[in-house]
Amino acid sequence: MTHLAAAAGIISISFSAILMRLAAASPATAAFFRAAYALPLLAIAWSASRRRDHRDRRARLTAFLAGMILAADLSLWQMSIDRIGAGLAVVLANVQVLLVGAVAWAIYRERPTTASLAVVPVVLTGVALISGLGRPDAYGSDPVMGVWFGLATALTYSAFLLLFRHSNRGHLAPPAGPLLDATVGAAVGGLALGMLDPGFSLAFSWPGHGWLICLGVVIQGTGWLFITYTLPRLPALETSVLLLMQPMLGVVWARLIFAEALSGVQWAGVALVLGGILVLTRTGTVRRPGPIMSPSAAIPPET
Repeated sequence: MTHLAAAAGIISISFSAILMRLAAASPATAAFFRAAYALPLLAIAWSASRRRDHRDRRARLTAFLAGMILAADLSLWQMSIDRIGAGLAVVLANVQVLLVGAVAWAIYRERPTTASLAVVPVVLTGVALISGLGRPDAYGSDPVMGVWFGLATALTYSAFLLLFRHSNRGHLAPPAGPLLDATVGAAVGGLALGMLDPGFSLAFSWPGHGWLICLGVVIQGTGWLFITYTLPRLPALETSVLLLMQPMLGVVWARLIFAEALSGVQWAGVALVLGGILVLTRTGTVRRPGPIMSPSAAIPPET
């Protein structure tokens, strides 16, 4: 049952970039409404389990701040999607696996594995190929800038994940608690970013807001709730394989729905990045003193 719930969550979040593109909203608008439409569902889920939420005010504030970072991440991701399409933007966002390992090395003194050191240049080569290397057949309106926004997405998403996981150390609350606090932070962050986004709008429109409702309820609410609950309870190897479904499916959906025709060079880049992610999530990015899951193994990809 746990495996089915995890698979359902990952399949649902694999549509994130697709729904963001269909909504055709500005970056800050999409970030705000994705969070706002998820709040009622998460509030109901948290109310049903609030007696088991033993976090203190500091932990809740940490989750809130993580959510504000998530708003910036989602805005950057939208900019990447606008320039290189949904499929490539999903793949690039998953470079966060490398970044989380690097931060763990710098802050927690967790030494990288031999495999991670070998894979880093391979993944970076894949990122360069995704940019199209200036080729006229590269997919996207601005592949080079799209890659830069994609890498910025991976950086901010890594910061969010590390802070979000820290907010519930010791699992003092059911998944809905930290996720609700983070989603409130994302809504506030989206409003703040709206002041810098000339296309930001609170006006309701159709069908754009229909896609935003799906993004909030299906992805931020239901999908993330499944993932937050199930993935830490699965073995690392199974988690790794399941997590790789998200960027792979993202590329498939983009090809089927938007007919995103990548160049041969970009497909080679996708293969290198996904292959590197698979190796890292199976072997771990850092060496741990005991049989503990690697910091990236239980972390969902960009959603």
